[in-house]
Amino acid sequence: MKKQKTTLFCLGYGYVAQALVRQLGDRLDTVIATTRSEETAHRMERDGIHPVLLADDADFLPSLPEDAHWLISAPPDDEGCPGYRAFAPQADTASWIGYLSTTGVYGDLGGGWAFEWSDVNPQSVQGTRRVLAESQWAGTGAPLHYFRLPGIYGPGRSAFDRLRSGSARRIIKPGQVFSRCHVEDIASCVAASIERPNPGRVYHPCDDEAAPPQDVIEYAANLLGLPVPPDIPIDEANLSPMGQRFYEECKRVSNARTKSELGWSPRYPTYREGLQAILTAERAMTD
Repeated sequence: MKKQKTTLFCLGYGYVAQALVRQLGDRLDTVIATTRSEETAHRMERDGIHPVLLADDADFLPSLPEDAHWLISAPPDDEGCPGYRAFAPQADTASWIGYLSTTGVYGDLGGGWAFEWSDVNPQSVQGTRRVLAESQWAGTGAPLHYFRLPGIYGPGRSAFDRLRSGSARRIIKPGQVFSRCHVEDIASCVAASIERPNPGRVYHPCDDEAAPPQDVIEYAANLLGLPVPPDIPIDEANLSPMGQRFYEECKRVSNARTKSELGWSPRYPTYREGLQAILTAERAMTD
């Protein structure tokens, strides 16, 4: 039996949202996406996306189709989710809503595990904003699904790009690990949730191996045949405030319940498979 096509409404049309559109492919009838840039809106139109141009002083918002699927990826501010402030009154018309959050809501676990049911304990401004945004959407009573994302990488956003630009550094903090996920695996996890809706659930689209960031840089350098950047002890790294916050939290993110409930598993279970796939695709494009 042929599946009915659906409308996807993207509050924000960034890296993950675009990957989801590619993932869903011909299952989509219409894609509507918000942007604050007229240039981006014109590019969306050329790509067959229906843009909703937002402005700070906008007093008119379009009525969205009923039974659409919503993906919320717009970053929060001090007042929570800007998408909530604009579109929450229409949320009860959606058939499924996915909110892209972050594993930063768990704070620092000293290398311990964050599970889908773990309590939130944000220890950064960004994490606190995400918790507020999650609670705002939860208050709508709409069919919300929460995707708490680790570090995201993929084509154009990987260790390869940092190595080629000369910005890659192997900063060493003993015991430090991060979970991560290839963007296409995030998209496939979100797509699996659309197929198996379970409002109120938290999911962890992440790979199966939390790893030290310096190991990822070394592996990528070896794949490219480039020199491995030297070790830099963290107390000699002169990190920016954002970089310091990045290294202040250490956790391993479990995806066991996400796999079990959604019948999903990452195509790239570690950074090794993910980087190899990116490089293979790059080389195929230049052949």
